[in-house]
Amino acid sequence: MKTMIAIIGLLLSFSTAFAQDADKVTGLYWSPHKDAKIEVYKKGDKYFGKSVWVANPRKDTENPLKTLQSRDVLGIELLTDFSFDKDTYKGGKIYDPESGKTYDCKMTLAGNILKVRGYIGISLFGRTETFERIR
Repeated sequence: MKTMIAIIGLLLSFSTAFAQDADKVTGLYWSPHKDAKIEVYKKGDKYFGKSVWVANPRKDTENPLKTLQSRDVLGIELLTDFSFDKDTYKGGKIYDPESGKTYDCKMTLAGNILKVRGYIGISLFGRTETFERIR
C-alpha cells in the first residue's frame, strides 16, 4: 500500500512539473517588429495570445469578414488554441491582421525567445517569426 501511495505521489509531482513547464510561455512579448505587445495566457488547458498594445492603432480592415473589419487591432486574439506537447505548443492558429489571413501555427520557447511558425498544411511550407519576452 505504501508503494502505491508513493507511486501516485510521484506521478502527481511529474504532472505538476509538466504543467509548470508548459506555463512558462505565459507572459508579455514584443512582436517581431516591436510595433505591438502580445500577451500569451492560458484558458483551460489551451494557450492564447492577444495584442495588448499597438504602436499604430487601427482597424482590422484586411479581415475577410466584413463584420470584423471595423474592430480595433488592439485586443484581437492573434494566437488561439495551442496545446503543449513536450517542448512545442501546437495545434493552434495565428491570425495576421496585416493580410487578414489565418494560418496553422506552432510555437517553441527558448529562454526569452518565442519562435512562432505559421504555415499552410505542413510546417515545411511556412515562416517563423521571433517574439521577445518583455521583462
